Amino acid sequence: MKLLWSPKSPFVRKVMIVIHELGLADRIELVRAVAVPRGEPNPVILKENPLGKIPTLLVPGLPPIFDSAVICDWLSNLSADGESLIPRAGKPRLRQLRWQALGDGLTENLLLWRIECLGADGGDAEVIASYRAKVRAALAGLEDEAGELASAPFGIGQIAILCALGQLDFRFSQSEWRRAHPKLTAWSELQADRPSVAATVIVNDQGPDEGPIMNLTFGED
Repeated sequence: MKLLWSPKSPFVRKVMIVIHELGLADRIELVRAVAVPRGEPNPVILKENPLGKIPTLLVPGLPPIFDSAVICDWLSNLSADGESLIPRAGKPRLRQLRWQALGDGLTENLLLWRIECLGADGGDAEVIASYRAKVRAALAGLEDEAGELASAPFGIGQIAILCALGQLDFRFSQSEWRRAHPKLTAWSELQADRPSVAATVIVNDQGPDEGPIMNLTFGED
């Protein structure tokens, strides 16, 4: 199997955490691929994924598999431990899938916000305000659920949320989101030493990439 991959992608990180949790790392070859959010799509990715996005998993005898949720679900069927990450039925499944949707949605908002800020004149103020409001609301909701995140078995939901918080640290390091969300911070810091989480920290391995400064202050408009 081959995974179209980048160390800067939060959705790739989500898949990589699942790979480590399930002990599948030695079965998957990582192929570096750079997705292009603005401009001409990367033809290498576009050949395998018509959406031009990563992660994309290539499995002999199967069509390319995407997006991260589908890849993680498919991988969970390759290991006896898969059901621990993605329960097959009942309230545990609903809880994990709901958290996954929240984590993925938060990540998507952060990515779109950054893309908007890369536009002319720093982006549209109303669009940016909308992203900021959604991110704040998502973090407030996660703060309220931090206790349940800690007590529930570790699964795809917590993985998706950790990847979103990692994206905050990577692209919004000036936001001080941790100060405004102490319970969520405490939970995320406890997870930082988990081997699968520590092994997949988002890094920029291709030199400086400062990008725009995005305001994500709390307690003010």
